Amino acid sequence: MKVREILNKIKWDRRMDFDFDQLEVVYLHRGAPDDLKKIYGREIVHIGTSFLSLKGAEIPYHRIIKISYKEKVLFERKKRWT
Repeated sequence: MKVREILNKIKWDRRMDFDFDQLEVVYLHRGAPDDLKKIYGREIVHIGTSFLSLKGAEIPYHRIIKISYKEKVLFERKKRWT
C-alpha cells in the first residue's frame, strides 16, 4: 500500500478505529538532526495527490520514511536515506 493510501485509510475509514491526531509520520528533512523530522496527524492539513500539506509546508510522499500509530509501524521504507 502506498503512503497516500495508508493516510487516507486511517483518516477516513471508520472501521480502522484510529485517532488520526496521534498518528506519527517521520520524513526526510535535510538539516534536522539525523536528517529526520517527526510530525503528528493533528498537524496534517491536507492529504494531496503528491504531497502531505501542513500549515506553511508541504512534504512529498517520497520523503516519508515511516508511519506509526501507538508504537506500531504501519509503513516503513526499506531503503535507509543517507
